[in-house]
Amino acid sequence: MSMISQGKDGLMHSSKSSLYDLVAEPLSEFDVEIEISMDEMIVKINHDNIVPIAKIVKFDSRLDFNYLRCLSAVDYTDRIEIVYHLFSLEKRHKLILKTSLSPENPTISSIVSVWPSSNWFEREAHDLYGVEFQNHPALSPLLLYDGFEGHPGLKSFPFYEYTEW
Repeated sequence: MSMISQGKDGLMHSSKSSLYDLVAEPLSEFDVEIEISMDEMIVKINHDNIVPIAKIVKFDSRLDFNYLRCLSAVDYTDRIEIVYHLFSLEKRHKLILKTSLSPENPTISSIVSVWPSSNWFEREAHDLYGVEFQNHPALSPLLLYDGFEGHPGLKSFPFYEYTEW
């Protein structure tokens, strides 16, 4: 199901509309929701489709999202959302891919094969949120030491009272 919604200003600008058309057509075989917010297009996808969709948005010459600006994880308690911020260096347009994972089993395929720069982002999300990135080449700790127990980015992580001495 593809849908489009207007930005906060209530207006649909022609450049956004054309980007919508560019993105919607190659992703038409997937169940996606497309929104426009400010100057970015947001595409909500099923986590099982991350690798094929990533390949389409990067390698389709009409889209050319060749730069992964950021990958972040967000704990909403009932789900963990993985957010991919993309940019086309040549075409100068932005795209956000969003997908939700179960907090009980936060597992998704790695996109290191598509954007090698996702390596550290995925390792950070693994450290802080416990997200398992399948087929990641080396999901070793990035921020935390080996043997650290828990995932301090989660809202459920217990922080004990801190007192200065």
